[in-house]
Amino acid sequence: MSGNAAELYKLINADPKKKQDLFRQALQNPKGAMQSICAFGIENNLPVTSEEVKEYLTTIDDLDTKQWLIKARGGL
Repeated sequence: MSGNAAELYKLINADPKKKQDLFRQALQNPKGAMQSICAFGIENNLPVTSEEVKEYLTTIDDLDTKQWLIKARGGL
């Protein structure tokens, strides 16, 4: 796994609007949210694959992230 997923997570987590937008998208379109995460990574010179993002998210010990995963699990 590249370190880009961790760095990208930090960027998303530091931007409440981006984080909320991705959460909302994940509730309605989890695969689209994953595409948005990967696109955001490219925009920020932190390219990631959806598999890298999924793998990284399993390592997070954060209640908000775990709730997001439970709600978005269908598309991830």
